[in-house]
Amino acid sequence: MKTSTTLLLTAATVSAFSVQPNNVRPSTSLNGLFDGVKDAFSAPPSEIDSERETPIDRWMGWSVVSDQKEAGAETPSDFVDSMDTTNYISVELTKPMGIIFEENDPEFGGIFVQALKEGGVAEENGKLINGDQLVIVGTKDVSGLDFDDALGAIIDAPEDKVKLTLFRGTGKQFYGPTGPSKEWLADLCAKGGVESSS
Repeated sequence: MKTSTTLLLTAATVSAFSVQPNNVRPSTSLNGLFDGVKDAFSAPPSEIDSERETPIDRWMGWSVVSDQKEAGAETPSDFVDSMDTTNYISVELTKPMGIIFEENDPEFGGIFVQALKEGGVAEENGKLINGDQLVIVGTKDVSGLDFDDALGAIIDAPEDKVKLTLFRGTGKQFYGPTGPSKEWLADLCAKGGVESSS
């Protein structure tokens, strides 16, 4: 009895491990460990936020939101480039200038043109507008200074005609994260601002 059971078991085992001919393909899909890997890597990159990007994504080179899309999404519609000299204006005005300055919010510092005195030198010049940020007096950087110190630079200037360089934008655009680098601003001060338009 034992011999016949062993023989039957051996015959069943041999038929289970028989080799199929090469021309016969299995009709079922493979269920191995690496099935679908090719499909996963050939799929288009997902567009998830950069906040959800993981180190493995960066290591493997998997794309999250493309840099161009991300940069485009973060650029506000009212963006003014504070490192572009075309967004600056310089005027040479005699004292008293007739400019009413106001201090920016404490988080930014600096002063801006609140209004021009009627009949004053600045109004007659016609180049300044309300909201211009005072940046340079002569060659002195006054950006970020409090009201008294920034205005003191104008008052203390030895000549009657003083060159002012102002940024055409808001305090947030100049003093915020999109503001100019210290090196760029120092270079602009050394040049005495931009070409005077008066």
